[in-house]
Amino acid sequence: MVDPAVQNTEEFKPNLEKLKRLQQQASSVVIGGKGVPRRKKKIIHKTASTDDKKLQSSLKKLTVNHIPGIDEVNMFKDNGEVINFVNPKVQASLTSNIFAISGHSETKPLTEMLPTIMQQLGGDNMFNLKNLAKELEKTAQELKVNQGTEAAQDEEIPELVENFDEASKNEKI
Repeated sequence: MVDPAVQNTEEFKPNLEKLKRLQQQASSVVIGGKGVPRRKKKIIHKTASTDDKKLQSSLKKLTVNHIPGIDEVNMFKDNGEVINFVNPKVQASLTSNIFAISGHSETKPLTEMLPTIMQQLGGDNMFNLKNLAKELEKTAQELKVNQGTEAAQDEEIPELVENFDEASKNEKI
């Protein structure tokens, strides 16, 4: 008796033309069409350029003008830090008192920026600078005092007179 599984494989002959056509269809990239599942939701990829375009259109409504020739912008914070823009794009509307500064920014401590921004400081900021100098003096003095008290605390600790290792060997367990 002949096994039915072996008999079916002997009778099966693939259609080579149809097989080649299916392979060509599979190799070509097909998006959509029959037999492809539908997309559940539309994915919108936001880029920074779209945000920038929206910002520029809003600024255009406010009639801002580009101000050329500005090499550096520094914004002083209350906590003693400076937001530094190098070669920024500055736009302003003097009638509505709006300034837009865009570009790469870095937040730095005021002490790091001090030599370069001395010319830029006005009277108000000079007062803040004096306060900052006083605070730095106080912290330096506190550090010196703390180092002195630590040295005094080290002096108060008595030196070991006995050898505790020998005493522990003499004890009975």
